[in-house]
Order: sequence, then C-alpha cells, then structure tokens
Amino acid sequence: MADRPRSKRAGTSVVELARAKINLTLRVLGRRPDGYHELESLVVFADVGDLVTLEVGSEPAVTMTGPFASKVAGENLAAKALDVLAAAEPDLRLGAVRIEKNLPVASGLGGGSADAAATLRAVRRANPAFAQTIDWLGLAARLGADVPVCVAQAPVLMWGVGEKLRLLHDLPQLPSVLVTADDPVPADKTREVFRRLDAPALETTGRAPEPPPAFGTPAEFITYLQAFSNDLTEPAQDLMPVCKAVEKELAAYPGCRLVRMSGAGPTVFGLFESVEAARSAADALAEGHRGWWVRSVMLG
Repeated sequence: MADRPRSKRAGTSVVELARAKINLTLRVLGRRPDGYHELESLVVFADVGDLVTLEVGSEPAVTMTGPFASKVAGENLAAKALDVLAAAEPDLRLGAVRIEKNLPVASGLGGGSADAAATLRAVRRANPAFAQTIDWLGLAARLGADVPVCVAQAPVLMWGVGEKLRLLHDLPQLPSVLVTADDPVPADKTREVFRRLDAPALETTGRAPEPPPAFGTPAEFITYLQAFSNDLTEPAQDLMPVCKAVEKELAAYPGCRLVRMSGAGPTVFGLFESVEAARSAADALAEGHRGWWVRSVMLG
C-alpha cells in the first residue's frame, strides 16, 4: 500500500490513517490479581495502516471495505468507540465510520485497536470545542489495552496494562519488513498465547521503566534493541509454528540486523540497515510466498 498522509479533512469527512503498531520490545512482568498482565514495551508505528473515514452528521454506524474486511469477526471496537463517545458526551457530533481494512486481522499489528483509536481522533478533530474537555485517553483505555497507545500513534514507552505512556522523541526511523504468513490464526489467539506464558504472580504495579538513551544513528538504535526480546515469542511459536519459520527466512536476507515478532504474533518484522535492503527482501519474500502479506515500511 502506498504511504498516505497521516490525516486530512475535506468538508464533512475526517480521514485518519490507523497505522500498524509494532512492539519493538515486549517484557511481561507478571500476572496481576485481576488477571491482567503487567507489561513493558517500546512501541513504534509503521507508515502503513487501515484508512478510517468519519462522515460527520451521518447516522452512526461502521462499514468495512478493503482486502481484509471479510476476516473481521466479533465485536468491532470502532463501533464500540462510537457508543462510548455518545454516552460520554451527548453533544458530540458523531457520524458514520468507513474502514478500509488493509492490515491483516489478529496479526499482532493492533489493527482493531488502531481503528478504534483513529475513530476517537477523527471525532476529536470534528469537535474542537471538546478537544480539551474530554478525557480521550481515558475513553481509549475503556476500549482495550492497546487503544491508548494507538491514539498517541507515536513512539512511546508503554507499561502497566497499556494505559501508562511516555512519549519518546527523536528516535531514528528504521527501515523494516513486515511479514504475516497466510496460516490460519487460532481463535482467541492473544488470550491463548498469554495462557501458555509462564508468568509469575504480581501483587504490586512496577515502577516506570527507564527510557532508552539518545541514538546518533539507526544502527545504534538496533544495537540497543538487540539486548531486549519479546517474552511472548516462545508461547506464540508453540501455538503458531509458522512464526518461527518466517523469522528464520527473514533473517537470512542481506542487510537484516534484527528479526522479532510483534505483540502476540503472528506478524514478524525485520529491521534492515538500509531502505534498499528492506525493499529487496520484501520483493523476494512476496514473490516466493504469494499468499503472505509482506510490506517494506519505515518504523518510527
């Protein structure tokens, strides 16, 4: 998909790009008494995503088009976002939401959360009088753990269950390849991955993690990331063995400096030393695996 502007507004339409969320690192500290897991994650966003359009004043509803529209099942977070907004402030101007679904579903890219977050941002832009009076991040947290970070849609250090965010400035952009294999994703994939994770019980909330240092080059940033991991990798690979196969194949391409899974998978990303190396690897992977979703992107 070609790169699109972050957002635009034309007449009564407000358009937002719901960018793919990438967990560069993911540490699971433990399981709280309420059943939720405490996390630490360095999150960035790619320059590809779903396209979310709010038709202001139309009857509130959500419709989907695009290559992955037919794969969406269960509760639609964008529709839930409209309901939460209507209950929070009856005077908000809402409308119909159209989602061009370009991201694979249940892929570890935060697509549904990104769509809900884009809906919140679109409504906020359509209602400037309420931009500072509504707790938008609080509403986002009610929709799901990944929605607040997707509202920010900027490099952040995320912790807690996803509700605590620290914006990170001046991180280098990273040429990358995103790969989602065409194997079926198990039902309730994320819950099952966490169930398989041997996470310790956690009674208290941890302190805020240390932010990363300043980096002079993308290579320095990648070297820093190599000291971390994704704690969900092993249980995810146990549930979806294709993740390991994708990692191995992606890592073999020239210029690939780091390969890792995003979130609970199955999407795998590779960080490359140059845009040219990333594009070459993406072209070769797409040619060799016609059913896979493969994109050369910039992260950051």
